[in-house]
Parts: sequence; C-alpha cells; structure tokens
Amino acid sequence: MQVNAGLKARALIYVTADLPLSLHRPVITDPFFYLLAIPAVTMLGLGKGGFAGIGMISTPLLALIISPLQGAAILLPLLIIQDVISVWAYRRAWSAWNLKVLIPGSVLGMAVGTAFASSVSDAAIELTIGGIGLCFVLYHWLGRWLVPALRADQPRRPPVALGVLWGAMAGFMSLLVQVGAPPFQIHILPQRLDKLTLVGTSVIFFAFMNEMKIVPYFVLGQFSLRNFATSMALLPLAIAANFLGIWLVHKTPTERFYQIAYILMLLISLGLLWQGWYGLGKGQ
Repeated sequence: MQVNAGLKARALIYVTADLPLSLHRPVITDPFFYLLAIPAVTMLGLGKGGFAGIGMISTPLLALIISPLQGAAILLPLLIIQDVISVWAYRRAWSAWNLKVLIPGSVLGMAVGTAFASSVSDAAIELTIGGIGLCFVLYHWLGRWLVPALRADQPRRPPVALGVLWGAMAGFMSLLVQVGAPPFQIHILPQRLDKLTLVGTSVIFFAFMNEMKIVPYFVLGQFSLRNFATSMALLPLAIAANFLGIWLVHKTPTERFYQIAYILMLLISLGLLWQGWYGLGKGQ
C-alpha cells in the first residue's frame, strides 16, 4: 500500500535499541504520531471502560497521519487484550440466535473488506473511512427518524437474511475503521433485549470479529513486528484509560463525552474526506 506524503512519511521512522538481534523491537518514534495516538488510545480505553462507542474516533484519528489499515492494525492487539476481560465479565449473558445470524455475515463482510483494501489506494480507503464516519455521525443524530424500527415500542426480531446483511456491513466497517456499531445497532436495538444480554451479545460479537481480523491484517501486510511493538508501547496507556473509563462512568455525565466524541468524529471524517480527495487528485 502506498503511504501519503507529508505527515505520514514521518511514521516510517523507527528506532532499534543497541541489543542482541533477537531483542530488537522497532517502534514508531515520530512525535506527531504519538500526538494523535495518545488521545486515540485514551478514547479506546474509555470506550472499553464503559463509554461504549466513544472509541469510534480512534482509527480515523490515526488515519490522519499513517495508513488507515496500519492504524487499525496497531489498535487491534489492544482491543483483543481488552476483549478478554469483557468476554469473561459477560460470558453468561448473550443471545445465541443473534450471534448465529451475525457472525456468518461478518465473515463475509471481512472477506469483502480485505479484497477491497488490497485493491485500492490509501486515498480511496481514507475517502471510504471518512464517508463511514460521516454516516455514523448522521446515524447517531438522525437514526431514530431515518430507521423507523428504532422507534418501535414492541420487540421485533428481524428476518435472518437481513441480520446476515447487517452482520456483513458490520464486518466490512470494523475491518477498515474498527467501527461496526451502526449496522449492529440497527439489527439488535429493535429486539429490545434486556441490558445485560444486549451488552453481552455486543461484547462477544465484536470480540469474535477482532480475533478474525488477525488473518486479514497479515494478508494485507499490516500485522507486522513494528506495528505490534508500537501496540505494546501503547498498551499501558490503553489499560490505564480502561480503568479511568470505569471510574469516570460513575463520576461524569456520559452524554457530555458523547457530544464531544461525535463532534470530533464529524471533524475527523471531513478531514479524511478532504485528505482522500486530495490524494486521489495527486494519483496516490
């Protein structure tokens, strides 16, 4: 994959310690990368700590300075480690029917996403991510008016075929930008599941998808030693932010965080759309 000029070129600077070859761990050393990575990982940890959905800006934020897929691959190990805790906490509260419908669709969506990412430029991926982010914000603000089923008072289970479709869209979006929540919510919310079952189903579904991403990222050449080493460098921050999120859930109005997060997502998405359009114009 080609990497955009300018800021993204800096993300290719690595440092190797003066250690035996077996202990070398190349990591990204560009300060501009960490200027964006620190808030991105903090938001990711806050999301896992209880502010579900606030981590949506993490991958788009990193995509402003490095390859979108590289940013997603750096965040993946952090997500998997956090998923272990979440799955254990909700191991007894989940909907088997929904997982049987959504998971096959997500496999199909990730296969399509892998083929798409391997055949287009970074600029095209940035346009796609920017478009997804913009749609996600509009869905949050206008979803209850655009999707009548979300306003229904009576529980309603969707057809299996439609559930597979939403699962496929969640898999495609999650692979590219680590944001598969909108299709999942459109599928699950009209069913009016009890709180623990809803959260448990969400946790297990996205944990499964995170595990599935390992192979596509290897295929796309993104799950590399340098990305993994960078992930480990950011891991303490991710864990600290996770616990901070748990604490803040009890101390801070959640709505205020979401208002800020969605405004940031809107601005980042517009920035990615401009950056992708500019990159296509230059033939990148």
